[in-house]
Amino acid sequence: MLSNFIRFLVCLPIAKGHWSNLQQSILNDQLPRPEAIEITSVALPPVVKSSDPGACSNFVNSHGTGCIGQATGLQAGNFLPDGNHIVAAIRFTGAPASPDPRSIYEGNQVIVLKADDTLFPSGDSWKCITCGLSNDHDVVPDSPDFSYPQAFSDGRRILAGRFIVDCGEASLISEECDPIQTQIYPIRLENTPDGSGPGADLRELRLHPDNVHIGFNVFSFADGRLDQKAYIARLQFNASPTTNSNRSPRYDLDHINQLYNPDASQTINVEGDELTIDRTAISIGELRGFSGTGREVLYLGYPHESCNIDVFAADLQTGRVRRLTSHPGYVDPIQMSPDDGSMVIMDTRSNDRTTFMAGMRGIPPLADLVTTMACSSVRNNGQRRFFQPYLLDRHGDREGYYGQEINSASAGIPGSGLPDDPEWNGRADPWFSPDGTKIVYWQAQTVSPACGGDNPLPCYDSTEPGGRRERIMIAHLAGREPLQPQAVEPMPDIIPWAVPYLPGRTPSRRKHPPSGVYTLKGQHSGHARISLTENDSQTAIRTVAVSYHDFSDDGESFLHGTQRVTEDLEHLTIDHLEWHSNLTYRGRYEASQVTSEDGFRMSIDVMKNHFRANGTLKTILDGVEYLQPRDGQ
Repeated sequence: MLSNFIRFLVCLPIAKGHWSNLQQSILNDQLPRPEAIEITSVALPPVVKSSDPGACSNFVNSHGTGCIGQATGLQAGNFLPDGNHIVAAIRFTGAPASPDPRSIYEGNQVIVLKADDTLFPSGDSWKCITCGLSNDHDVVPDSPDFSYPQAFSDGRRILAGRFIVDCGEASLISEECDPIQTQIYPIRLENTPDGSGPGADLRELRLHPDNVHIGFNVFSFADGRLDQKAYIARLQFNASPTTNSNRSPRYDLDHINQLYNPDASQTINVEGDELTIDRTAISIGELRGFSGTGREVLYLGYPHESCNIDVFAADLQTGRVRRLTSHPGYVDPIQMSPDDGSMVIMDTRSNDRTTFMAGMRGIPPLADLVTTMACSSVRNNGQRRFFQPYLLDRHGDREGYYGQEINSASAGIPGSGLPDDPEWNGRADPWFSPDGTKIVYWQAQTVSPACGGDNPLPCYDSTEPGGRRERIMIAHLAGREPLQPQAVEPMPDIIPWAVPYLPGRTPSRRKHPPSGVYTLKGQHSGHARISLTENDSQTAIRTVAVSYHDFSDDGESFLHGTQRVTEDLEHLTIDHLEWHSNLTYRGRYEASQVTSEDGFRMSIDVMKNHFRANGTLKTILDGVEYLQPRDGQ
């Protein structure tokens, strides 16, 4: 049953005068008005506190359809085509041993959840799709990663991790979709010329709205550095593979487009002693999905302002780039409505988590040649996210408008357990319903060591059933008219601005400017003098030193001072920065970014996100100080 029904009229655009956007110019009379939003929670399987076999007894679940723990392994996916069901990945626990028929409800599984206060014939609000399947362990491991589950528009298939769950001709919600009918097919990207080996390790897979193509990311390792490239490819079912030792049916990826072109203009370019910034360049750090109509790819890009990590959209045919967010909070989860009229994001903008390094606007992204990996990792404290969901129109952030906080968490009471409880943190990804009137998102409660013990932040008891620490929420956009279904034309297999992927070819190394001293001219006046120093192997920039002299891009605000940042990698994922700043900004607002006398030394593992620092880095905006997080917070 649906529970915790709360209605909000959220009017929190966070229109702080500091956050002017130099790139976007949408008139204020076009700003959307706050909407009425109703928030409900979605019922999940019952909770057991023990993972011992048999802990999920008939007393706990009389239907014999499984239990979950307090930490559920939950990940909410999108809506099914009817808008009344949601797909999710979850971890069942405590099942009795085989041959008890309840033994199938164990481990990582894909489920479908009711979102309309009705029940399946079993009497439950959920149905397990993958429980009880007798799959070849060479195809599907014992603990498969079913992350980011996404239902196809046919209502019969689910993209889940690197697999496609297929109910054949049966609807996922029908009784005919059972373990006999259901198959799991792996997705394979060849990474050797002869098709040998296990294939490439795909991550963050996203289904294109045409349901024919997918986007994904692949890590690469070269010259002691971690990199990631984004790709878009066509799904092609292969019933009888002829490559690889496992010849089970699978989906192969064909017509693979690498979304990094080393021969195209980069964001940072040099010619002679002049440095220029090309904000029309496509610079994809991580693919995050597609627009609702499928015309654009959504991604985390190289910053337009120093240390300000934003999401962008690039037209898949023309390559035209749009900056969607500009607030100095960190963002990466994003989803657009089916008509591209709105977007929902998960962002830290409600808590100033990253303002100490990103709050001073208008600093060119020069230090980002060495800081981006660290700046993008401060967003979390270990497993704790600081995200909350925000609703924006299709144009995204601009001066005076930074969206509507969906659950009003910036004004909520910690520990209340209500939808506005700020200790419940948003996770990736939120999704619109097919008719655009609902948004599903999921949250995880702050737990130790991000609170309690040596951490001065208090931990709170969960008010969810069984003390569950994760939950799924639905935001009902009460004032919206349902969108009519629109067919999505299949995108062309070839993206003009991308480059073809060839199995076995070493991914192109990202370009960087060579060591040297350069000048960047302000778009209006002034200049910056820049010294770039490569590492010993000349595989990346190690030190960026900049001095700004009356630097102005708009003629209204002027940047002065110096900044010097050096990066050293302990290994692939542990980043060390030594940072010295003494910057001032005068004009539309007063700001400064300063470090302590001996500088700011920061260390962070980008895979674990535990912040550690010596010295201080702070940003002051119109007299208000924004400080770095304490170590471990």
